[in-house]
Amino acid sequence: DPVRYITNHSTGKMGYALAKAAMQRGAKVTLVSGPVNIKEPSFVEVVPVVSADEMAEAVLERCDNMDYLFFAAAVADYTPKDFFEQKVKKSGEEMTLTLKNTVDILKTVGERKKNGQVLCGFCMETEDLINRAKDKRIRKNADMIVANSLREEGAGFGTDTNVVTLISENESKELPLMSKNEVAHEILNEVLKIK
Repeated sequence: DPVRYITNHSTGKMGYALAKAAMQRGAKVTLVSGPVNIKEPSFVEVVPVVSADEMAEAVLERCDNMDYLFFAAAVADYTPKDFFEQKVKKSGEEMTLTLKNTVDILKTVGERKKNGQVLCGFCMETEDLINRAKDKRIRKNADMIVANSLREEGAGFGTDTNVVTLISENESKELPLMSKNEVAHEILNEVLKIK
């Protein structure tokens, strides 16, 4: 309804760090961003979206013209099937919320990836992170997956630091705790080796 919504703990800090790092290296950057409380990076085209559907539409409209694509947003896998125009009032009864699948943006782009394009996805799990990230890279036809630690101190959502493992076809590179800006540059270093 217009008052309540389903969300997650993501703040967008990693995606914004990537956009800024790419811009600093001279790339022409388009950042498709959900609602965040972060200052927009300079010299970056920002495309604001609110919903998972809007993000999918914005990415799919632009992806064919991109050389490198990074999927750092924690897009919901499900969204409410129905939207109520007015606030749903408490009735004292239980309420069942029916959810439907959202577009899997990384998978969709991976299925239509052109020669020369490089796709980098992100994976955050609560268990078996590395194996699930390796599987995700293959299933989504991504060139690299950034496996985000949720269990290590200083990593995960809302922090200025992160602990990640960069997984490509032939390599897994574990990075120590570092700032998200430093992580962004490490991701770019590895992605540039792929092309």
